[in-house]
This record gives sequence, structure tokens and C-alpha cells, in this order.
Amino acid sequence: MRRTRIAGAVLLSGAVTGLAAGPAQAQEYRYWSFWDGKGSSWAYATEGPATVRPADGAVEGFRFAVSADSAAAGKPRAAAGFDAICHDTPAKEGRKRIGIVIDFGTAADAPGGEQPPKARTACAQVAEDASAGEALAAVARPLRYDSNALLCAIAGYPKSGCADQVKGAKEPASSASPSSDAAADGGEATGGGDGGPSAGLVGGVAAVVVLGAAAVWQARRRRG
Repeated sequence: MRRTRIAGAVLLSGAVTGLAAGPAQAQEYRYWSFWDGKGSSWAYATEGPATVRPADGAVEGFRFAVSADSAAAGKPRAAAGFDAICHDTPAKEGRKRIGIVIDFGTAADAPGGEQPPKARTACAQVAEDASAGEALAAVARPLRYDSNALLCAIAGYPKSGCADQVKGAKEPASSASPSSDAAADGGEATGGGDGGPSAGLVGGVAAVVVLGAAAVWQARRRRG
């Protein structure tokens, strides 16, 4: 099936880089985006959290928002300050500390009937070779994924849905179904009329898709 092949390609890619933002009228989606802390500011991640292996002292951010492309995606609203996040977590030999910032977004961006929790920060102390995805899992369970290993919820938010199209937004003429199809069809989307998200949004979604794949791989490795 076309969607299955495309979803597989997105999973294997691990990240999408250099993607252009979609047109102003592109369909908007509700999803988690991934950010790298740069000093006290944020930069849109160019790799997925399963492939990024931050050094001790790094800060990684996750923001839930409505967006049609990465250029318009909302950044975490808390500062990316490692010292403020991890000052109570002493260094430990053989481990590293990663600051995690989770911004659950605004009430306007929340799915119907839900209220976003307050933003939180946490200091994940993980193995020296741990990925950003593993650091997130250490401090923000439960995480929820769809059947294509797309990250849908952090700390149980939102309760349902996954990269859903925003109702009432302008939809392209030839539309794919909402929900996880946004990620499945995104591998070929360029902001045209195929119903998938714009290319910029694919960059954001791909940045978190590989999180689930990494968790599955880690579990199989430990069982082996």
C-alpha cells in the first residue's frame, strides 16, 4: 500500500532536513514538535530525538501546537536554561544530565474537551549513550504512539488523536483522511493538493516519528 511504504520511508529516515515551509493556505495539523536548546533560545530540530544523542548539559524541548509547517511552529515558551532545570541533579559517573522542557501548548490549540497541563521541566539523568527520546521517556511517561510509531502524546496529553487535521481550516481539494494519515502521506507532500501536511510539517512530524521506533528497537535489544 502507498501509505504503508511512505510511512516506512519516514520511519527509516529518522529526520527530515532542509524542508521548505508550506503555502499560507496549507492544511493545519495538531502535533508535537521537537526543539534543540541553543543557549537560552530554541532551534527547530534537524534530527529526530531517536538519533540525537545530546551531551551532558544539553536541553531538548517539545511543544504541542497547531501548525501547517515548521516555520510557523510554536517554540517552547520556557527558556532553554540547563542550570535552572538541572541545578538539583548532581553529576554522576557513567551518566549524563539532559534538561527536558515540555510545553503542552495553549487552550486554543488543545483538542476539544481538553485543557493543556501546565508546562513542565525535568532533568533526565540517563546513560551516556542515551538519545533525546530516551531522556524524554525517563521523565514524561506515559508516552503514546500510533501504529506508525508517531509520537502522539507526552505525559498522557492529549488523551486521543494523533497529528489530526484542525477542523474548520481550509482543506486541499483532494483530501486524505485525518489523524495518522498526516504522517503516513507526508513523505511525498509538498504543500500541494494531496491532502497531506506541508513539507515543513513533515520535518516536525519526522522529528518525533522515530521516537517510537527507537523505543521498540531498545526493547528488542534488551530482550535479546
